[in-house]
Amino acid sequence: MSAVGELTQLAKSRKKGGPKEKHPDNKSALVFMAPWLLGFFGITLIPMIASFALAFTDYSLLAPPEFTGLSNIKEMIGDSRLHNSLVVTFLYVFVGTPLQLIMALLLAVLLNQGLKGLSFYRSVFYLPSLLGGSVAIAILWRQMFGANGLINQVGAMLGFENLPGWVSNPDTALGTIILLHVWTFGSPMIIFLAGLRQIPEMYYEAAAVDGASKLARFFRITIPLLTPIIFFNVVLQVINAFQSFTQAFVVSGGTGGPSDSTMFYTLYLYIKGFTQFDMGYASAMAWLLLIIVGIFTAINFFVSKFWVFYDD
Repeated sequence: MSAVGELTQLAKSRKKGGPKEKHPDNKSALVFMAPWLLGFFGITLIPMIASFALAFTDYSLLAPPEFTGLSNIKEMIGDSRLHNSLVVTFLYVFVGTPLQLIMALLLAVLLNQGLKGLSFYRSVFYLPSLLGGSVAIAILWRQMFGANGLINQVGAMLGFENLPGWVSNPDTALGTIILLHVWTFGSPMIIFLAGLRQIPEMYYEAAAVDGASKLARFFRITIPLLTPIIFFNVVLQVINAFQSFTQAFVVSGGTGGPSDSTMFYTLYLYIKGFTQFDMGYASAMAWLLLIIVGIFTAINFFVSKFWVFYDD
């Protein structure tokens, strides 16, 4: 009897109420899935449902939540500090992410030239991605770009005078955090490098025979065939950038200063929820962030059909 025939007989026996066979690995599978299920329900799904309900309440953590309808949303519309945090976050995402991806792509192309010791260079360039979001690196960054930090000391040796404290100046503080974001290019670089390895060498050989320059080969072969990888990195890094928190928190000392120039959206959400204990308002902000990230992700997918090419 064929496999299809066996499946048909099994389906008929079950419809007739026949005995159900228990797979011997079912219990083992459930045991291995238990941590994920506990995490999904305990850390993701249930907190999301709770935050959605709290978004329509006035909840200070010290008293039971009180239903207030759409008052949090009305307050958000008139909250100038929230509007400023959105502007700061958008600048961070739409300036820092393209610069980070360009840096990652250029270094991936460089590493794909058959260099000796590729594993070493790959590890060195990937290391900032592991450390970039850490508190230690953020503290180091604040010290480097402070008034008496390493950057100003090097500048003084080169003859520059009266250099500002980069992290204490409202005009430059956000730029230092964007620079830290660009520096963590290791993760997209590794993905670009894997994509470059998948491009057949015969395309480059044929283009070289036709007299195409290296620049022409890069823009007419590498970039078009790499568009699915570029799209993947864009979606991933935009979502990550919207959720950035640690760098701004540490560099600004948890205040978003100076003059709210580094007040990221997630940092303002944290201040409302855990400093001012306005958990209802913070919950509404969290859902607004989810909607914003969802909209930009949907736009990315919609626009991708005009510039992403898949090799059929």
